[in-house]
Amino acid sequence: MLRAAIFDMDGVIVDSHPVHKKSWRKFLKLQGKEIDEEDLNFIMDGRKREDILRHFLGELSDEQVRVLGHQKQQLFREEAADIKAIEGLYDFLQQLSEAEIKLAVASSGSESRVNYVLDSFHLRHYFKAIVTGDQVTTGKPDPTIFRVACDHLCVRPCETLVFEDSVSGVRAAKAAGMRCVGVATNGVIGILLAAGADHIIPDFSGVSFDRMQQLFERPLV
Repeated sequence: MLRAAIFDMDGVIVDSHPVHKKSWRKFLKLQGKEIDEEDLNFIMDGRKREDILRHFLGELSDEQVRVLGHQKQQLFREEAADIKAIEGLYDFLQQLSEAEIKLAVASSGSESRVNYVLDSFHLRHYFKAIVTGDQVTTGKPDPTIFRVACDHLCVRPCETLVFEDSVSGVRAAKAAGMRCVGVATNGVIGILLAAGADHIIPDFSGVSFDRMQQLFERPLV
C-alpha cells in the first residue's frame, strides 16, 4: 500500500537542469575549466555538489568546498528566474496531500539551494521532511538519502514511491527497496527503465493518485 512519496528536486519538482548547466559551465570557466556535454551529463546525474567540485577541481579542503559552493550557488540564483515548476506538479501534490500520503524531498543539492527553490515556489508546506546532500555522506546511487527520508516520515521503504529523473537516483531508490517512477522530461525513457524504474511519466500532467497506487498491486522487484 502506498503511504509515502519522495521527490527528487532538480528535473522532478522544477525544470532546473538548463539553469544548472549554464551556472556550472560559467562557474567552472571562472576556475579555468572548459567542459563539454559529457561533463554536463556527469553533473546532472544526481551527484552532490562537493563530489562535482572535487571531480573537476581535484583535492579540495572542506573550507574550499564551502567557499566554491557558495560561489556556484550565487551564479545559480542569478539565473533562477528562468526556472519553472514541472507541469502538473501542484495538482498532483494536492492529490497526494488530500489522500494523506506523507511527502518528502530527497535531493543531492545543498540545503540552502533546496530550501531556496522550495520557498520560491511556495512548496514547503507540502513536505513533511526535506533531506539534502548536506545530510548524507555518500550521494546517489547510494540509497542512504532515501532511507533517511523514510525514517523521517516513519514509513517503510516498501510503502514508499520515489520520483526521480536520473539514473543514479533511480538506482538509489531501487537499492533502498522502493518503487520508483522515472520523470523523463528530457526523453530518456529507455535509460531510466534500464536503471530499474517501475513506470515512466513525461511530467505530472494527468497523473493520478489512483494510478500510482496501482503500482503497489504488483510485486516489488
